[in-house]
Amino acid sequence: MDYIDHVEIVRHTGFDAFRATIGAQRLVLFTTKGRQSAYDFGFMADDILLFGKESAGVPLAVVEACDARLRLPMRPQVRSMNLATSAALALGEALRQTGSLPG
Repeated sequence: MDYIDHVEIVRHTGFDAFRATIGAQRLVLFTTKGRQSAYDFGFMADDILLFGKESAGVPLAVVEACDARLRLPMRPQVRSMNLATSAALALGEALRQTGSLPG
C-alpha cells in the first residue's frame, strides 16, 4: 500500500485498553439500532468513529461505553449497508461538518 507511511496502526489488548487511551474524546458508534441520524449529529474534530462487524455489530458492553449511537438513514426495506460504504458516508459527513475535508 502506497499510503501506509501516512497512517499509524496501534493494536490494543482489548476494548478497555483502547478506551483508556482516548481520554475525553467522544466515541461515536454507528449502528443500525441507533436512533439519531448521523446527519443530525454535531461532530467534533476529535471524535472517534466506531463501526462493528457487518454480521453482528459490537458487543453490548461496547455499545454502552459509547458516547453516541448513530445510524445512517436508509430505506425501510434495506437492513443495512456494506461496512466500507457506511464508514465512507460517516467519515465524509464528519469531515464536512468539521471543515476537515482535504483539498
